[in-house]
Amino acid sequence: MRKMLAAAVSRMLSDITPKPATSRVLVASCDYSNDATFEIKKCDLYRLEDGPPVTAMLTREDGLRYYRVMQTIRQMELKADQLYKQKFIRGFCHLCDGQEACYVGLEAGINPSDHIITSYRAHGLCYTRGLSVRSILAELTGRRSGCAKGKGGSMHMYTKNFYGGNGIVGAQVPLGAGIALACKYKENKEVCLTIYGDGAANQGQISEAYNMAALWNLPCIFICENNRYGMGTSVERAAASTEYYKRGNFLPGLRVDGMDVLCVREATKFAADYCRSGKGPILMELQTYRYHGHSMSDPGVSYRTREEIQNVRSKSDPIMLLRDKMVNNKLASVEELKGIDVEVRQAIDEAAQFATTDPEPSLEDLGQHIYSSNPPFEIRGANQWIKFKSVS
Repeated sequence: MRKMLAAAVSRMLSDITPKPATSRVLVASCDYSNDATFEIKKCDLYRLEDGPPVTAMLTREDGLRYYRVMQTIRQMELKADQLYKQKFIRGFCHLCDGQEACYVGLEAGINPSDHIITSYRAHGLCYTRGLSVRSILAELTGRRSGCAKGKGGSMHMYTKNFYGGNGIVGAQVPLGAGIALACKYKENKEVCLTIYGDGAANQGQISEAYNMAALWNLPCIFICENNRYGMGTSVERAAASTEYYKRGNFLPGLRVDGMDVLCVREATKFAADYCRSGKGPILMELQTYRYHGHSMSDPGVSYRTREEIQNVRSKSDPIMLLRDKMVNNKLASVEELKGIDVEVRQAIDEAAQFATTDPEPSLEDLGQHIYSSNPPFEIRGANQWIKFKSVS
């Protein structure tokens, strides 16, 4: 009797116990789309009959790569904020979190052989141009393994076809025109992206660069990264005209949604094709937003409200916009993207650990790398009795 009762109970439990998911269900949950097409915001045009397309295709592979790179830039900047407050990073430091779609979209729209020069808010572009997080954070902390051997810091990082990171406001713009002149001279069909902020847009040297680029028909894409504030001054208080894409006067221009990576990518492809076809320079305005203050000495809330920042985060955050596109169109799952988030944070933590323990450069390194190719020579130190040997 007891055995019969046990058997009956066992049958009842087997009927109500949930069965493990079959492999078919598991495969179905991972049945991602290979690509999807999205409508993107139409660019405002100036002196142009046609502009970039209003639709853009995103493959699953590209979407995952864009997401990882944007998340890496975001977490790297947040880690730099932490290291600065811990006094591992000193001096100037300008963070770019909030503007990730600009850097990923620009890089996706050009070739690795093309050229980029920018202002001091350069960490994101350093990463998209190929520098590792380790080398960037190590440079920020002034260590030997930094991309500039610990001697450049936040504003002076370089790699192949990336010319900084420039500390003087607007000074990179005529240099960018010079790089474009080299491209034209070499007839290599390469272009130069010359990037500056809305605060620098009022500088005279930028207008001079426009003029020379137009006269010489240079393959230069002038890009105004309009994050709404030049240091602590809103664009409305600093500029008689805030339509920066029209500032070139005789140059064609387009205004782009800088919070949408696909919009930036398509606009950059359009501008690059325009320059490569021999039509001369073009101007792009990227409408974007920075979450941090101008620099680490700026809390960022004395000239704008916390509500304004939160409103942008909740409605226009570039990483959120890309994530929603991918999840809603079955290019990725929420769990997959959360997995990427975990991997990125772990990699950033490891890079930060390296950047705070790597040795600092020795005093003897101070004279190194003054010239790219030169026989070794002596240079004077702080006084005439101190000598350093300089090696290229």
